[in-house]
Amino acid sequence: MHLQEVFRMALSSLGANKLRSGLTMLGITIGVFSVIGVMTAIGAMQNSIESGLSELGSGTFQIQKYPAVSFGGRGRDKYENRPNISYADATTFRKLMDGIAGDDARVGFEAWDGGKTASAKGQKTNPSVQVCGGDKNFFGANAYNIAYGRAITEEDVEVARNAIVIGADIEQKLFANENPLNQPVKVNGKTFTVVGVMASKGTSFGQSRDNLVVIPITEFFEDFGRERRSINVTVQAKSQEVYDAVMDKSIGAMRIARGMQAEDESNFEVYSNDSLISTFNSISGAIKAGAFVISFIALIAAGIGIMNIMLVSVTERTKEIGIRKSIGAKKGNILSQFLIESVFLSEVGGLIGILLGVIGGNVLAISLGTSVVFPWDWALTSVLVCSAIGIGFGLYPAYKAASLDPIEALRFE
Repeated sequence: MHLQEVFRMALSSLGANKLRSGLTMLGITIGVFSVIGVMTAIGAMQNSIESGLSELGSGTFQIQKYPAVSFGGRGRDKYENRPNISYADATTFRKLMDGIAGDDARVGFEAWDGGKTASAKGQKTNPSVQVCGGDKNFFGANAYNIAYGRAITEEDVEVARNAIVIGADIEQKLFANENPLNQPVKVNGKTFTVVGVMASKGTSFGQSRDNLVVIPITEFFEDFGRERRSINVTVQAKSQEVYDAVMDKSIGAMRIARGMQAEDESNFEVYSNDSLISTFNSISGAIKAGAFVISFIALIAAGIGIMNIMLVSVTERTKEIGIRKSIGAKKGNILSQFLIESVFLSEVGGLIGILLGVIGGNVLAISLGTSVVFPWDWALTSVLVCSAIGIGFGLYPAYKAASLDPIEALRFE
């Protein structure tokens, strides 16, 4: 018999038991879907981070009370119990850095409040505007460029001027058909004068980075309160060559500003773009390992299911095997047919799992506004693993079918 004929007969046999074949493939599909879906989703998140990671400007790191990524629990209580980084702490820190780092570092302050509404000339935003109290260094430290107008100045901060720089989303919502410069805008019931508009930064993790306004940090304290508020301190190194030295000096200066002793554990966090990526990679590595273990268990269970179904098939088709052997079918033909059936079940289930996993994972990519991801390496690995499962778990039933005595098989009822 030609291989083509063996393949045709294998498919014909599977087609005769569609429900059983479909249920057998389902186990493989679930196992492959779980790993491909997770890997696709993680790839989409990684693309979003790496392509849009301009959260901090070049050569910038931030010092704050809480870590950039936290998962709650007891660790969260530890951070909650830390004293806030007060404006006095931040000011002392800047004076210390001026002395020990000089022109190698620029220090900026920022404080945030969210869920606010901005309005102008009868137009109103949703209550989702982020309000930042910043200074002249906020924009460079956070990689925001001024599209037109000007940024917050040192003088604005000194006199607590009611100046405001608006994001691209706010401009589009409130001033779609006119120049917003020198126009009044109300935020949280307080009237500000627009002095600048920030260039668009797009989205990150599906959230707009343009739905914000920046006012002088001193004015921010007057309008939104100073109590129970922790300041974020940004430090921008002059060049990459002095970055590490500036970070070391900053940690020492903040410890002094916070009145800490040499033996005390630092009660603040330092993070940068690189540390965010490193944190994400460590988290995604754990998720990948978990998905792999779950998928491995599911695939082993599916493989056992394939073997059981193929053994049932051998029993049901014993007389058919005897007839085929009696008219000249060789042992290799029978072996090939049952192996092809087993591999076909495994591969089709795997391909469906890959397709569903890619679709499911890319739903996240679309929601994050990043490019569609296809995990070629994991897809290829899944195909190879499915082939191995089909062969490994189908070999015994195939060998059992091929080894049947034709006379005994013909007598089987």
